[in-house]
Amino acid sequence: AVRNSSHYGIAGYYGLMAEQEGMIGITGTNARPSIAPTFGVENMLGTNPLTFVMPTDEDFPFFLDCATSVIQRGKIEFYARSGKDTPQGLVIGRDGKTLTDSGEILKALVAGEAALAPLGGIGEDNGGYKGYGYAAVVEILSAALQGGAFLKMLTGVRDGKKVPYNLGHFFIAINIDSFTELDEFKKTTGDILRELRNSDVAPGAERIYTAGEKEHLAYLERKDKGVPVNEALQNEMIQLVDELGLKGYDFLYNE
Repeated sequence: AVRNSSHYGIAGYYGLMAEQEGMIGITGTNARPSIAPTFGVENMLGTNPLTFVMPTDEDFPFFLDCATSVIQRGKIEFYARSGKDTPQGLVIGRDGKTLTDSGEILKALVAGEAALAPLGGIGEDNGGYKGYGYAAVVEILSAALQGGAFLKMLTGVRDGKKVPYNLGHFFIAINIDSFTELDEFKKTTGDILRELRNSDVAPGAERIYTAGEKEHLAYLERKDKGVPVNEALQNEMIQLVDELGLKGYDFLYNE
């Protein structure tokens, strides 16, 4: 466990460290308050990812790296840059109503006047209590194992002044060899994933994926072609280059 930390980047990176050593990697972190508990409207829990990485006999591992909120702040920022509304049911205001204006949502989140819904959405009907529960699991493991800060202690503000977030993280590595042969585990895991992908596809759907597969396919493409960046984000980068007087950058929007 780690205490008094800050944003630890891609949660799955640490799970991959375990997977590359033939182990199961599990990790999570708390974060600044963003999620409202089920039947609540106040942002209390962070987006609190719960991440699992497991070795397989395929070219890529089983790699599940998900926030416990139904949407993340970064996705809303993407919608705002793209001039799109946030779908209904993902963000709740203090009045209990769902918010959709992406730009206004970002302002409201900062002001504490809006909160993200947990996985499952607002209320219980679609299972919002499940995401709320898992977010609480991550909060407990991230804070209680090392006696660290939690919930509203992670706002980054104290007595009206900015302070470090003091986030907590937890890391679990399970040695597969303590239970079974590594190759046997990999094959069983691979068989499970292949059977899932080969099951009946819904009408209109192209195919079924398993966790980590889309990311692997994107990696294969982008390692050669680069990462696509939309015009709005490129403009922000150009603005930073100009503000900071950075030299040697030629960053022009290209369709």
